[in-house]
Amino acid sequence: MTSNTTDPSQDELYKKREKIYPREVHGIFALLRNLTMVTLLGLYYGLPWINWDNHQSILFDLPERKFYVFGFTFWPQDFFLLTILLIIAAVALFFFTTLAGRLWCGYACPQTVWTEIFLWFERKIEGSRQKQIKLDKAPLSARKVGIKTFKHFVLIAFSLWTGFTFVGYFTPITELSQSVIHMTLGPWETFWIIFYGFATYGNAGWLREQVCIYMCPYARFQSAMFDHDTLIISYDEKRGNPRGARKRGASSAEAGLGDCIDCKLCIQVCPVGIDIRDGLQYQCIGCAACIDVCDDVMEKMSYPKGLIKYTTENALFGKATKILRPRILFYTALLVALTAGLVYGVASRVPLEVNIIRDRNTLYNETSQGLIENVYTLKLINMTNEDQVFDIKASGIEGLKLVGTSEGIKVVTGGVKDVPIRLHADPIMLKSRSSEVIFHVEARDNKEAKHSENGRFLGPLIK
Repeated sequence: MTSNTTDPSQDELYKKREKIYPREVHGIFALLRNLTMVTLLGLYYGLPWINWDNHQSILFDLPERKFYVFGFTFWPQDFFLLTILLIIAAVALFFFTTLAGRLWCGYACPQTVWTEIFLWFERKIEGSRQKQIKLDKAPLSARKVGIKTFKHFVLIAFSLWTGFTFVGYFTPITELSQSVIHMTLGPWETFWIIFYGFATYGNAGWLREQVCIYMCPYARFQSAMFDHDTLIISYDEKRGNPRGARKRGASSAEAGLGDCIDCKLCIQVCPVGIDIRDGLQYQCIGCAACIDVCDDVMEKMSYPKGLIKYTTENALFGKATKILRPRILFYTALLVALTAGLVYGVASRVPLEVNIIRDRNTLYNETSQGLIENVYTLKLINMTNEDQVFDIKASGIEGLKLVGTSEGIKVVTGGVKDVPIRLHADPIMLKSRSSEVIFHVEARDNKEAKHSENGRFLGPLIK
């Protein structure tokens, strides 16, 4: 027999999305969030226009294989530094999540930052939360079409500017702007401007909280980094319940209620539309908007602030909170070690790479003068910003002679050159069948571009 009863869980699973209209909120955390937004957007849109040492401050020049980051020039050979940087970013995310919850999501995530600026545009064009709801419910009219059209025109223009800036990190932005003005953009620049602009418009203009709830994997595994001492945003049930409306200034005890007046403003300001009073939820991005609005309500009611606040699970149950705990100490030590390694790697990097390739066809040769000959190919990679002339020397065996072109070797900037080298040694000077030799390569006009690389010299052992 077939039942017509519908499982409530199925209704929730396939529930149609209801548009969220976050209410504007003011307070200390809103100020911090706005300052972070302005700072990050200012850096993103401003850095490509700043020159540094006669080049764009940050430019990833893929055709030339040069990556400019302020005063440093990196090459594909330096990608191990990028690996360390990415590991540092991951460990830092684990560290801050364990310490203070979703700080990244609430203040610095690109989805949050661009959604905030898009919400600001909407408030300036459509008005407050109530006006936006009223406008959406109003029947179709010339006024409604005009406002909506203008809003989406602004959002699309801002998104395309975002895509233009993104491409400006890979193509010099002054050249890119001239190409846009003269309509001479190449196919790849056009594609990425439109693609990145479309992604910004879609994610921040339409999907918004859906990205955080359904698409972002961080929301799913964050609980693995939480513990009872992690700082989270929480509602104080003991103080707030039972909830109920009352007149301003009325005592909670006299009304037989908790401090929560059930105004639901904490829901209205939430960018993901959750009720923080239901407890910690994976959808919560930790933006603290509910703290600001609740504190404002408590102040108007002459109640103590902190009904919703940053706290820990241990603190909620009257237990002591431990900040310095094994997990935090481990992440701290790992961050310090990785950061020190990155700094050392950047500081000690040499703008010259030398690879030694031995002749695989023969171990060694004996010359007509009775000397032992080994043949090598030295691969020189010039990672300076200018063409260089290099000189090559060899040491490690007494009387070692370098035969072939070893001086005045020109390598263009970013270029790779194979240099054939022959080493001759007196067999009497060989102490073993395999001796260590050192190749010294140095640029004539750049003392920093010098490098020594060890190799092996093979020969017979004469007793």
